[in-house]
Amino acid sequence: MKYLVPKNEGQLANLGEVASRAKEYMGQAKASNTVKAYRSDWNHFAAWCERQGLDSLPAAPQTVALYLTALAEAGRKASTLQRRLSSISQAHQMAGHDSPTRDIQVRTVWAGIRRTKGTAQTRKAPIVIEELRAMVEALPDGLGGLRDRALLLVGFIGAFRRSELVGLDVEDFRPTSEGLVVTLRHSKTDQEGAGEEKALPYGANPATCPVRALQTWLEAAGITEGPVFRSVNRHGQVGATRLSDRSVANIIKRAAEGAGLDPALYSGHSLRAGFATSAARAGAEERDIARVTGHSSERILRRYIREGKLFRNPALYCMGL
Repeated sequence: MKYLVPKNEGQLANLGEVASRAKEYMGQAKASNTVKAYRSDWNHFAAWCERQGLDSLPAAPQTVALYLTALAEAGRKASTLQRRLSSISQAHQMAGHDSPTRDIQVRTVWAGIRRTKGTAQTRKAPIVIEELRAMVEALPDGLGGLRDRALLLVGFIGAFRRSELVGLDVEDFRPTSEGLVVTLRHSKTDQEGAGEEKALPYGANPATCPVRALQTWLEAAGITEGPVFRSVNRHGQVGATRLSDRSVANIIKRAAEGAGLDPALYSGHSLRAGFATSAARAGAEERDIARVTGHSSERILRRYIREGKLFRNPALYCMGL
């Protein structure tokens, strides 16, 4: 293919620049959190292989089968094993090797582990509307409390993922007579940045209105552009950079504890799950809940809906116990 053969050094330099850019685009093909998880999982597998005197790349199917067995015997969850398998497969494919995870030996061992150990995940509790109100009411005064109130209420009504919530900028919000329209520029289900708009309506109760809470926080913190949710130190000084994903979980746990709830039951996902559960309890249709949450998996969304409607089943009350 002669057009790939450089005619001079200048053309060679340009081709090198293009190759460099191509490598950068490859690095952006997956979300940063996904890349971090793959790297962490691969490092764990590679270290295990080194301790056992086995090759990790390329790895023999028997090596992967033994690795899975070792993890299962150590009590690792099925979800962790599934992610490790995906990481091993990705690493081999990127290096130009066939994935050992497709081998019948690996698939058989994996099926046996799932059947023996089970695949049910230990899920954190959703923050339903009653608990959200209690958490908001118990927040302390000051900038930190104002920020946490806005984060909890906006995170709940928008059913945001943690990464979406901390990724919000002031410029993403557009005021209307009914509330705020927020443009979600990137999400787990929109890695290419096509963009999605969500509605944040005014609340009936000013104390739990997400729009008023957000406006109060921004005005008090003097934030007019850039990241919405930022750090606040013990001296009441607002940082310039956005919060991390982990910060959302810490804020939720701290708010739960302040409301007299067990913080161990909640995680950064509890706001999103709580919206779906609470909306289902209130009688919202599945399609309307999905329009807010943007769930790519109907199975996961329906799990929250089932939980919300557990005590709404007439069969439980028709016998007069």
